[in-house]
Amino acid sequence: MDDKNLLAIIEKFGTSSIAELELSDGSIHLVLRKEAALRGRGEGTAIATTSVEKQGAPALSSAGSAGVASGSGHDQGVHLGLPAHEGGATAAGTEVITSPIVATFYRSPSPDAPPFVEIGSKVKAGQTLCILEAMKMMNHLEAEFDCEIVAIKAQNGDLVEYGQALFEVKRL
Repeated sequence: MDDKNLLAIIEKFGTSSIAELELSDGSIHLVLRKEAALRGRGEGTAIATTSVEKQGAPALSSAGSAGVASGSGHDQGVHLGLPAHEGGATAAGTEVITSPIVATFYRSPSPDAPPFVEIGSKVKAGQTLCILEAMKMMNHLEAEFDCEIVAIKAQNGDLVEYGQALFEVKRL
């Protein structure tokens, strides 16, 4: 299966009502899950994930179906909140929001627009914290709970890794 077919499958999955998809083709094993499917199983904090494993290669992970190309108006968003100890050294009583994908981190919707959040900003659940651009897809990272931004751990335009701390927050 080539990259073009793989991306087409991920895009179709993102627009479908299917909650989970598992596909094997030769040396590729693809697992797609939407956030609603993970929540329906009673799991804690959930994100929409795509896992692709090629024989002899490490697993790649991205937020398949978690966001859509900019300008489409159908952003589904990506949510993730982890206890502080899972994201590195933080102040007591805080949690770290990490990147669910390898992507370019943007604090604002455009270079001339104000950032989505600043240190000290009070954020409501579902509010956009930043944009993560991966493969020309603009994924809006949204707060899963009401919180206050304590620290911003990435700089605008930085390439961020999967699991890298982006924000340190305090629940409200």
